[in-house]
Formats: sequence, C-alpha cells, structure tokens
Amino acid sequence: MKCLITGGAGFIGSHLAQELIATGNFVTVFDNMSTGSRENLRDIIDNPLFELIEGDLLDTPMLEQAIAGCDEIYHLAAMVGVKLILERPLDAMRTNMEGTAAMLGIAAARGRPVLIASSSEVYGHATREPLAEDDPRQYGSTATFRWAYAGAKAMGESLALAYHRRERLPAVVARLFNVAGPRQSAHGGMVIPSFVEQALRGTPITVYGTGRQTRCFSHVLDVARAMIRLLRSPEAHGEIFNIGGHGTITMAQLAVRVRKLAGSSSPITFVPYRDAYPDGFEEIMGRVPDLRRIERAIGYRPELGLETIIRQVIEHARAGTPTMA
Repeated sequence: MKCLITGGAGFIGSHLAQELIATGNFVTVFDNMSTGSRENLRDIIDNPLFELIEGDLLDTPMLEQAIAGCDEIYHLAAMVGVKLILERPLDAMRTNMEGTAAMLGIAAARGRPVLIASSSEVYGHATREPLAEDDPRQYGSTATFRWAYAGAKAMGESLALAYHRRERLPAVVARLFNVAGPRQSAHGGMVIPSFVEQALRGTPITVYGTGRQTRCFSHVLDVARAMIRLLRSPEAHGEIFNIGGHGTITMAQLAVRVRKLAGSSSPITFVPYRDAYPDGFEEIMGRVPDLRRIERAIGYRPELGLETIIRQVIEHARAGTPTMA
C-alpha cells in the first residue's frame, strides 16, 4: 500500500510511519515541520519505502498532489498540547478545522480511505466513566480557549462522517486517549515526558492543581497498530472508535511512579493552575475510555502498559535523543 500520513513527522505519526514501513508499505509523510522534526524520522528517512514532503495542509495544490499518489490516508496533522493550544488558539483552529476540511474534500473527490485522528478532548467535561463513543459531550464557554481544540476536533469528526454518509468516503474516526511513549516531547504540556525530564534533572516534579486528576495512558505502538487495522477494516468505516489503555492513575501517583522508576530524589511540588497556564484553561478531572466497541471491531486489547511507557520514556531521555511533539 502507498500510505500518506499528514503530520507524520510528529510523535505519533513517526511511530505510525515506522510501523507501516516495517510491514512492507510505502509511506509518504506530509508535514509542515511546525512541531514535527526530521529527528523523529531518522530511523526511516533513508529507507527506500519512505518519502518526506514538507508542505502545509492549507497549501491545496501541494496537498492534492500528495493525496493523488496514495492508496490510504492517516490524518494526524494537528496542533496538540494544552499549553500550545492556549498560546496559539487561532493557529490551532485553522490547522485543525480548515486543514482537515481541505484534506477530506480532496480525499472524497478521489475516493481515498481516510482515518481521522481525533482526541478524547471532544468529550469535554466527562459526564460518566468510562466514556463510550456515543456519550453526550459537555463543554465550557467558547471564551475559554481550552475548548477551541475540542470543538475543532469534534467538527473534523462530524465532517468525516458526513462525507462518508453523502459521498461514501471510506472514513473512520479514532479518538485517542493520552497517548505516550518514546520521542514524545514535554513541549505543549505532555505530562509523562515533563515528569521524566524533571526527575532526571533532580529538579522538583511539578504537579498542577491538586494532583487528584485521573488519566488513562496508552502506548503509542498500541495506538499505531490499532489505527492501521481500523482503516483497513471496511466494517469500521463510518464509525468512531476510542483507542486507549487500561487502568487509571492520578497525577500525584504518576509523579511518584516516575520518580521511583527514574531512581530520582526530586521533590514533588504542587503548582496552582493560575501559575501554570495562560488564561483560558479549565481542568478535566477524569477521562477513561470504554474500549468495548474497538475490541468487538478488531479485537483490540492494549498490550503495553504504563510502566513500559514510563521506562521507555526514561530510557529515551537518558540516551540524550532529542524529542519532538
């Protein structure tokens, strides 16, 4: 297969590219390098099955050319990370809405199968646990820019499903829950690499708020493999699927776990949200995925747990390898 990955030089996209190449596919990465990096692609950049196109989603002619040469599309290009969204809300909305709309329009015209990488952010304030794909969503004010990302991702999902319904576009939506692993950067507020960097430096591990917020982390390789199987399962087209891990942990517990696995003596400190984020932040206290739908569809069960994630992030950081978003 000739596979196109938008945003393929980022953290998740680069792992997806490696997985596709490892199974004999030709991969084209389309990325504007605003948060991605060639460093993320260094293990495959000279592979004859790999091609890199530096381009922007809003450059329609270049995007059309990239899509014309592919058999399937994994749409991962987006601005991510709470801090980055709050700092650059307009850029985030343009990339995540206009770029997705442009890509879907071209894909529909050419009949190319598309996987849209969405986010658990679309659920907003969790109204129940675990969260199922058809559960209602609850957001705060539009003046609170935390919700700009969630709204843009939700509109991307709806647009993909509308193209599927009207144009029969083979589209599937993957809602990702707290993906983590080696090569993830602390830039943008990603919590595990942030804690690991602080622990290895011996500086205070900073937990925002009370530390009682709970999250469920998923390993990037589990997520990449699930995305490939979903896109290549025709019965999954036109549907939304959570992709996540099992088990929850509070942020205070996570800080303790990281410190122990890193062999660090860093103190753990608690920082009020007002000192950690720009204006426009609202916390989400819990978010746990219901994985029954994806298990029924493709037999998905996460294989790599939180301890593996933390150990690999520590190993990557100790190796001194630069990390990117």
